[in-house]
Amino acid sequence: MGMRGGWDAGSIYGPGGFPDKPLQGWEAGGATWSGSEAFPTLEPPMDALTRRQHAREIFEAGLAAADAEAAVARSVALEGGSLILGGRSYPLGEISRVRVVGMGKASAAMAVSLERRLGSRIDSGLIIVKDGHTRSLERIRIVEAGHPVPDQRGVEGVQALLRQIRGLEARDLVVCLISGGGSALTPAPVAGITLEQKQEVTAHLLSSGATIHEMNTIRKHLSEIKGGNLTRHAHPARVISLILSDVIGDDLDTIASGPTVGDRSTFGDCLAILHRRGLSGRIPPPVLSHLEAGARKQIPETLKADDPIFAGTQNLIVGNNRLALEAAGDKGKKLGYDVVFPDALEEGEAQKLAADHLELARRVRAERPTGSRPVCILTGGEATVTLRGPGKGGRNQEFALAASIGMEGFRGMTLLSGGTDGTDGPTDAAGAICDGETTKRGRGAGLDPMAYLSANDSYHFFQPLGDLLMTGPTSTNVMDLRVILVV
Repeated sequence: MGMRGGWDAGSIYGPGGFPDKPLQGWEAGGATWSGSEAFPTLEPPMDALTRRQHAREIFEAGLAAADAEAAVARSVALEGGSLILGGRSYPLGEISRVRVVGMGKASAAMAVSLERRLGSRIDSGLIIVKDGHTRSLERIRIVEAGHPVPDQRGVEGVQALLRQIRGLEARDLVVCLISGGGSALTPAPVAGITLEQKQEVTAHLLSSGATIHEMNTIRKHLSEIKGGNLTRHAHPARVISLILSDVIGDDLDTIASGPTVGDRSTFGDCLAILHRRGLSGRIPPPVLSHLEAGARKQIPETLKADDPIFAGTQNLIVGNNRLALEAAGDKGKKLGYDVVFPDALEEGEAQKLAADHLELARRVRAERPTGSRPVCILTGGEATVTLRGPGKGGRNQEFALAASIGMEGFRGMTLLSGGTDGTDGPTDAAGAICDGETTKRGRGAGLDPMAYLSANDSYHFFQPLGDLLMTGPTSTNVMDLRVILVV
């Protein structure tokens, strides 16, 4: 996507798009801050309430562009006796049955659009969604299950899903609706491993700050459905997957752990991840034994892309984070901002990532030509959080709390960070919004921002201030959007 705007942004970036001069000050979680030294107190030409409203409007424009129903509607059509999926034509006369299966936070909204397009041509179907992310469907059954830690409902849901696709024939078509969250929602432990053991592994990975790529690499090697195995169960039927991407780079084998895609990762990669995250001695022995046996080639690897079983499979990305960012950028321009997209600030530890964003914002403020328009900095992706305390929060709330400490005293900037699915970690908030007065307001309410950050308790810091971003389930999921307005 690059960096663009109405002024010369290039001089404020170092190699790869990151700032080339670190700030000096106190440290938290590996991040370096300098507070008011970085952001001198200035009277902004636009009041804080207006900036907060603009930040919300920009975020909501991104959400609208990532709407799951619209994404499917753009990709599915009936024309002249053929079903058109992603530009590929499937003559209806050559299709006996259409079965619809799926998994993910946005899969119910995707199914609404597909039912509207295909109606009675859908024979039956089943999708698995996170609690509360349901919609009204006529021909496709919905199963709710646990996320981010899998539960027994997910196990039973997978078995019901597999009953939908087993025994199909070559003239049958399976349409698979996939979105973020699909991996945790579809636990199908391999023989010798229990659900409880998979839950324990998931919990350890979450608390270690593992990326979605790392988590799904391990999930694929412990599953009967991930890593291309859904296609194996549906064979010889044709399989078409409509995918709403929630991973950086739109890696097909990472989204929902790639149930219809050949897997590039290996058992050896799984062991390397556990070692890197310090988990080798903490996960259940049967899980470690299974992964070690696979690394010794005593257990078959996951299906790879060149496996002939994928000859009848089509995987189509129907929406992603970039689409949301571009729509958010268009809204920012309409509101009078120059817009910059710094690609390099997509992922990393939330506190360190917040420091990088603030350094960029400081330099934007310092180098902006006199009299130029305010600037809207937009980034997407997904941060990680290494849990050090017993608090409640999510990656977006932790990012915002860390940022609010770093921008204390600066009255010319507003920051919003939110998950496009409407839920941030195990909370009912999508994220949070803050500015240079946030920590001052917090202290006035008896809240010590540093103590809450150290306890990973960002939710309970922002909640009494009214600064949580509350959207409810959004029926989409294309990672996070971060909006920084600088005047």
